[in-house]
Amino acid sequence: MKTIQRIATAVFTASLALTVVGCSSSPTRESTGEYIDDAAITAKVKAAIFNEPTLKSTEINVETFKGDVQLSGFVANPADAGKAASIARGVKGVTSVKNDIRVK
Repeated sequence: MKTIQRIATAVFTASLALTVVGCSSSPTRESTGEYIDDAAITAKVKAAIFNEPTLKSTEINVETFKGDVQLSGFVANPADAGKAASIARGVKGVTSVKNDIRVK
């Protein structure tokens, strides 16, 4: 009986360790919590850009990875690209902004 209990404990411990390791992040992969945080940051940046009447938010794409925001898409003039980047920098949780927006 003790042998079965030890095996069950070992299996449980091993599966728990694999679960914890599987949910951790690496330099190229986000943890579950980071993914959720990044989704929230992306939504906040998109909303902030949408609320700016001078920008066409449908032509600006936003992606977030570990707090780093990447903007891409097209705008009518260079000032709009800078404005989108400054709006993104103002959102809570953003650590850096990479502005890949192109002028049409």
